[in-house]
Amino acid sequence: MFNSLHEECGVFGIFENKTTYVAQSTYLALYALQHRGQESCGIAVNDDGVFSHCRGEGLVPEVFTEDKLKGLGMGNMAIGHVRYSALGGNNPNNIQPLAIRHVKGNLAIAENGNLLNADDIRRHFELGGAIFHGTSDTEAIAYSIVTERLTSSSTEEAVEKAMNHLKGAYCCLVMTATKLIAFRDPQGFHPLCLGKTQDGAWVVASESCALYSIGAELVRDILPGEIVTISKDGIKSNKSHCNKSKGGLCVFEYIYFARPDSVIEGSSVQHARMKAGEFLAKESPVDADIVIGVPDSGLDAALGYAQESGIPYGVGFIKNKYIGRSFIQPTQGQREDAVRIKLNVVKENIKGKRVIMIDDSIVRGTTCARIVNLLREAGATEVHMRVSSPAFKFPCYFGTDVDSQENLIACKYDTVEEIADVIGVDSLAYLSVDATHKLAVNTNMSYCDGCFTGKYPVEIPKEQPKNKFEIKLNQFPPHCEVLD
Repeated sequence: MFNSLHEECGVFGIFENKTTYVAQSTYLALYALQHRGQESCGIAVNDDGVFSHCRGEGLVPEVFTEDKLKGLGMGNMAIGHVRYSALGGNNPNNIQPLAIRHVKGNLAIAENGNLLNADDIRRHFELGGAIFHGTSDTEAIAYSIVTERLTSSSTEEAVEKAMNHLKGAYCCLVMTATKLIAFRDPQGFHPLCLGKTQDGAWVVASESCALYSIGAELVRDILPGEIVTISKDGIKSNKSHCNKSKGGLCVFEYIYFARPDSVIEGSSVQHARMKAGEFLAKESPVDADIVIGVPDSGLDAALGYAQESGIPYGVGFIKNKYIGRSFIQPTQGQREDAVRIKLNVVKENIKGKRVIMIDDSIVRGTTCARIVNLLREAGATEVHMRVSSPAFKFPCYFGTDVDSQENLIACKYDTVEEIADVIGVDSLAYLSVDATHKLAVNTNMSYCDGCFTGKYPVEIPKEQPKNKFEIKLNQFPPHCEVLD
């Protein structure tokens, strides 16, 4: 499971000035955000306060057949979500958006992130009699908002109050009968942007690539701590939670998570990855005949390395793009076969050459070793690996599924030379931490690099198991029946 990093989640919302097929636009946008989560997805549509809701396990085109999209009907608002479960497991009750009927009306919510204090919030509400159906922290956020709504004049005011109690990473979309509300944690751990279509519809998305997929233009990034409310009266911004803390955008958005055609905080993701390759070439040069990238996120870094070093760039691997999520295999032998089917070496470009292979990261190192072996079998005389990120040494608490330290290859071995020997390369070098802070050239925002340095922009809990709610569920005595 942890041979490579897993993406976070993706959210999208649209507010139209007329009743139309908003589900279709949301479907296309979620398709563009599919790289951020392949476990499950969902769409909620608002037609004059009446919510239609569809969600399920699988990829966007697997869940949303033509009939299901038509079944969502027309409306003037919709929110959607693609999910990878950094927290909360694959419980079907965790599939988002969550749709709620409360005393003040209907509400749907979709989130990307990971709360540090979800356990405390959940416990607080459970002691008051609340019943949780799932195990994700999104339900805790929903309870917080609904509770504050009882004593607030509006849902956006309730969101503002609820944010006083939320700690950690969260980019959320909330849809009510009349409003679409987007809000981002004060550190800005994950991206969230605002766009507009040619016919005047407002859209919000985790990445700008989702805006482009429906013909919308990027207007701006939603600020860390900002609450944006969209209604028939226009758009309003509440910045009461802005500038309260040091920023902490996940630097791995630029290195791996985001799609290359996205722009985050004013900086092109593709340009940032090429800069990573450029810095690698300056920091860790080596004589070779060809520079290749491991698809997909290693390709732009490889191009940057080649341009800076003067060593020719070449295509080393062809990626099979038709392998579905069900292709994940349980045994080591099957996984080795899977690597061969997923990546095929272009032998004509590799045979008899000294190869520099660029990849975005090394987690456990097992998949990396198999890829290196493919190059050896293809006739590479030397393989030098360059990694466009620093070494993973610490856990992530904010939504990125970094494996536990005992499984991280950089924690198991003392030196880079030992890691190089384990994965079978002639030399190995990582990008420096300092260089990662220079990848985005058009922003002054601070970054979170805690998975590399162990230094986080907020105080972290002493213990934060990712499956803590599942652990509690499984701790019922044998005579108790747990209903699904």
